[in-house]
Amino acid sequence: MTAQPGGLAALLRCACDTARLMVGQPSYEAYVAHIRRTHPDTAPMTPAEFFRNRQDARFGGGGRFTCC
Repeated sequence: MTAQPGGLAALLRCACDTARLMVGQPSYEAYVAHIRRTHPDTAPMTPAEFFRNRQDARFGGGGRFTCC
């Protein structure tokens, strides 16, 4: 059995993406690729802005946690 170049790195990246999706945090890199492809005149959010935006979308905005 031979090791593939980047095999472990690709596996770890996939595992991290899966874990993020499980908690409602999509891939920032996929978001940036989408924005650049479909909205080239729009600047993408920073990673921090993206994280906050996704957290607010999942749990409600306004700076306080809401559940149920």
